[in-house]
Amino acid sequence: MHQHSTNASPTVPRSARAKTLVLIAVILACISLPLSLSAGPAAQTYISRDLAGGTIALSWITNAFMLACGSTLMVAGALADHYGRKKIFFAGMLVMTLVSLLMPLAPSVLWLDFLRVPHGLAAACAYAGGVSMLAQEFEGPARVRIFSLIGIAFGAGLAFGPTLAGILIAFASWHAVFLSSALISFIALMLCIFFMTDSKNPSAHGLDWAGAGTFTLMLTLFTFAVVEAPVHGWTSSLVLGLFLASGLVLVLFVVIEMKVLNPMLDLSLFRYPRFVGAQLLPLATAYSYIALLVILPLRFIGIEGLNALDAGILMLYFSAPLLFIPFLSAMLTRFIPVGILSGLGMLISVAGLVLLTQVPLGDHGILMRVDLLLIGLGAAIPWGLMDNLAVSVVPSDKAGMAVGIFGALRVSIDSTAMAIVGSLLAFFARQTLTDIRPDQNPDTLASGAAQLAAGTLAKAGSILSGFDHEHLLLAYDLAFKKLLWVAIILTLAAAVLVFALLGRVRSDHGEVAGEKENEPRREVSAPLAQESPALD
Repeated sequence: MHQHSTNASPTVPRSARAKTLVLIAVILACISLPLSLSAGPAAQTYISRDLAGGTIALSWITNAFMLACGSTLMVAGALADHYGRKKIFFAGMLVMTLVSLLMPLAPSVLWLDFLRVPHGLAAACAYAGGVSMLAQEFEGPARVRIFSLIGIAFGAGLAFGPTLAGILIAFASWHAVFLSSALISFIALMLCIFFMTDSKNPSAHGLDWAGAGTFTLMLTLFTFAVVEAPVHGWTSSLVLGLFLASGLVLVLFVVIEMKVLNPMLDLSLFRYPRFVGAQLLPLATAYSYIALLVILPLRFIGIEGLNALDAGILMLYFSAPLLFIPFLSAMLTRFIPVGILSGLGMLISVAGLVLLTQVPLGDHGILMRVDLLLIGLGAAIPWGLMDNLAVSVVPSDKAGMAVGIFGALRVSIDSTAMAIVGSLLAFFARQTLTDIRPDQNPDTLASGAAQLAAGTLAKAGSILSGFDHEHLLLAYDLAFKKLLWVAIILTLAAAVLVFALLGRVRSDHGEVAGEKENEPRREVSAPLAQESPALD
């Protein structure tokens, strides 16, 4: 059932020890990617104190990595098939190691942003090459177990990223966050050199460079528009021009994909309502979970004054469910339709978000911890089901493309979501500041609000000299609560659509309730589905 296993070039039998070491290398790579994402926001407040750079530059520490990774994931998979999986994995881990060593030496935030671009590109190569490599090393039930471990690795990277960052910052500095990533990448690189064997897909077609280029350009223009909106205004000529350009490039991308012989994105998949429904799952978790994974550390450290270690420990309530809940939800699919289970998870997240609106700024007691646990629990339920669902609802011959599309869209949705929530937080803060002091210069208010959204309270205070400390905290508190209501509305809407589009999809023996007779049945627990286990 795996697209690589049938077309792979022949490989010699591998020893159990060699296979285990290859697995360890890929797991380390799959830990390093989400670790690079989730640890960054915890270090951002400290980076802003040491390096010169504005709020937009600070936001790109995360955005640049996610955008580079998400927009090139499908291309990286095609490169791995075409040129060799070990070569692409090696290139990814080598660049990740070198860039992680260079980032602590960055003289400014802008230089750090530039370095995060090759960091994200390398992460995409390491992930795509490593996962397809595992498909060659393991078969049958062993492959299912192995890709479950990959899911755990991603969950662990996300769950412990803020905590690890807090520990490293507390006992060393923010530089240690990137150096730890370099160490992990270096170990994986050494294992790759000595224990991996290369393989290709002999029937791999040429790469859709035009599609890849327009897809990346479209995402970049859109993200840049969202990031610039709080400073220049959502209706400014710059922002509207960027949105318009992004829309035009999107149209061009669709035209290219409809005409090219081997498209990067098979648009015919979107004729299947259930495949469209599967894309709603990462959309919901992006705004109810991933965005908060970035915003919460900035709030805890930059606004509420917690140290990095205490903030990291508090974040465990939020992210620890990713380590075990996906396994439980996979077991429950024997009894409950996948769509119903995923929708219920979204509703649990909504309940946590609603309760979080009632937690006062600075309160880190039992209510805050229960709310974080509820949101994390709700997001973790569909987490382990998304990839399986994306391929179980399309014909078998389109499963490979479905995996690539879903993985890339997931990271793309996450990267744009993080940019959007940061901009909305600054926009809402600016509204409150304007209500308090309408006589203030609009540009000053916009700049101060952007600093608040970035979690740099001291810089916001120096810019907004006409506001006292309580007013700044009030502006942030009201803005944060408005942002939560946006997440609540989006997650609720996604849950309703998931119930409608996926409510009858089941996983018992691969049956999908209500399928037409001529539609092939697929097993929802197919190992192929685990190829992009937890990118969001």
